[in-house]
Amino acid sequence: MTSSTTEADQVALPGIDPGGSATSAEIAQQPRVWRELGDLLAGASEEIDAFLRPLLARPELRVVLTGAGSSAFAGELLAPSLSLALGRRVDPVATTTIVSSPAAVFVGDAPTLLVSFARSGDSPESVAAVRLADAQLGEVWHLLVSCNSEGELARTFADDDRALVLPLPAATHDAGFAMTSSFTSMVLACWAALTGTAGARDAHERLASAAEDLLSAAPDVAELADRRPRRVVYLGSGSLTGMARESALKLLELTAGDVLAYHESPLGFRHGPKALLSDDTLVVVLRSGDAYTAQYDDDIVTELTRELGREQVVVLGARELPSALAGAVGWSWVAKGLDGLDDAQAAVVHAVFAQLLALRSSVVRGLTPDNPFPSGEVNRVVQGVTLHPFPA
Repeated sequence: MTSSTTEADQVALPGIDPGGSATSAEIAQQPRVWRELGDLLAGASEEIDAFLRPLLARPELRVVLTGAGSSAFAGELLAPSLSLALGRRVDPVATTTIVSSPAAVFVGDAPTLLVSFARSGDSPESVAAVRLADAQLGEVWHLLVSCNSEGELARTFADDDRALVLPLPAATHDAGFAMTSSFTSMVLACWAALTGTAGARDAHERLASAAEDLLSAAPDVAELADRRPRRVVYLGSGSLTGMARESALKLLELTAGDVLAYHESPLGFRHGPKALLSDDTLVVVLRSGDAYTAQYDDDIVTELTRELGREQVVVLGARELPSALAGAVGWSWVAKGLDGLDDAQAAVVHAVFAQLLALRSSVVRGLTPDNPFPSGEVNRVVQGVTLHPFPA
């Protein structure tokens, strides 16, 4: 089953990107793509369960989530929630760390499920990391979450009994520079595969509906970007810390570094990083759906609105704000219908906001979102990496 960008998607964000870039279309297509992904995962549920359930039944199994750039941040987003859901050790380790220090990553030779995230599957570190895992570990299995079925990573393990390639819609192989629908779809695919595909259709429908509501609010997001803040800070706790990091990267990438974008947890922000606040800083707080954790998010919102002013603080979440905060922030948005879903799932809706803000910030600076680095300083598929042999 495949998917393609439709004409409707191409013009879905005129208030954000009048030029109708591929990036714009790939942001707009996400609700449709998530629904299709739910169908694909349901159709492959028997194969997924047959591969993963015996592994996850082993209490000594270590799960490592790996990728580079946004693909690594997918692992950072998922790891805290998956550790709780699976009741086991789940470690997010970038392929760049595995390639440069494999012995430190694979110390102890524990039975390992290596989950590899990749948009193209052609980045030098992607295949190098899985080969190093094979060389360093006595027992290793591979779950490949790749948007490109023709990429080197997917082809390398196509016929390997120790590996499973998850099905993703073809449209998730983004053509734009920045990862958008690829990132969110890989997050959802991995969550469903490891926690159970039975509820994927329902969860993806609810997430898609929430994302459609947010896309309809694109003009409000455009207004935030049109203020041209020089600094933007994303704050989130637990799984939303990983989402904050991905959000900051989107803005940094699509504005070619013109906006200083930073990420932290609400508690961690006070320990030094708060020094970067200025009168041209926008702070976006990704509010947790967990009532306990949300207290810390609310505390930093109260503090920042007092120090910066209400117009410089934005709050996104899946729960209604306390009445004391509802009128205290310049702009807030609540994703409806996500009760019972984990922060790792709800994060993909927050990602749509970050993508819209980054896209509009790129456009208002006169950049080309599909290629904000026309001179090639930074590339869609990383270049310039020399892979050095690791001594046996």
